[in-house]
Amino acid sequence: MAASDWKKKCKVEWSLGDDIPMPDTVDWKTIYEKKPFGRNLLKNPAPFGLTHCAPPPEHELAGMPGAEPPRFEPEVFQTCCCQWLQGDFTSWKIRREVLPYDTSGIPPGAVICHMPQFSWFFLEQKVDLKGEGFWEELLDNFQPDISVQDWYEESQLHQFIYQLHVRLLGANGETVIQEHTFSPEEDTSNFSHTWKEVSHVFSNYGPGVRHVHFEHKLKNMSMIDFHATRVTDSAVMVRATRSTPH
Repeated sequence: MAASDWKKKCKVEWSLGDDIPMPDTVDWKTIYEKKPFGRNLLKNPAPFGLTHCAPPPEHELAGMPGAEPPRFEPEVFQTCCCQWLQGDFTSWKIRREVLPYDTSGIPPGAVICHMPQFSWFFLEQKVDLKGEGFWEELLDNFQPDISVQDWYEESQLHQFIYQLHVRLLGANGETVIQEHTFSPEEDTSNFSHTWKEVSHVFSNYGPGVRHVHFEHKLKNMSMIDFHATRVTDSAVMVRATRSTPH
């Protein structure tokens, strides 16, 4: 098939408008095979093995008759907590930040048997847009919508249990062109144990975007038991549309 035929095939199958630049210098056969539009560019989007289409499973409490020892912390953190976080974190860069004990409100001389130890669990991934099949003229001139989505588990663990930080980066993978941060405050008096959706659309972000850095952090608590906040169905998608004009 000639190069012009591959170009036409891309234009027709993806309904690319005449306002989308499609230069002849692009390898349209490779672009077509990558099928970049409308697919999730994040790998392993549900590392805890869950889906938002089903209610979050209840946490198993240690010490209950017949219950197995809790396996909540990932192996890389075994030396920190002696417990494992169940999941497959392939394709995610992960790290843990232990927070200091909150001793505010404890009167002097009080005897403390147990105190909660909170920590943040970070999961991040970087998407190479050109590597996924998007061409420079599209990203710089048309600037298609880049949408992100995430689902996190509601809990009464703490008033702040989740944070999302997404950055659009330049060719060097470091220069920030646009970013979005979301840090909700939970209503700990109202508990329904459901999935909460988080979404954002980047539009009209300017030329130069080549990477998307996706990071969310989840709050965990260890005391007698270990309780983790979980996420699922994380997504970064690029569509052949734009919601705001240049």
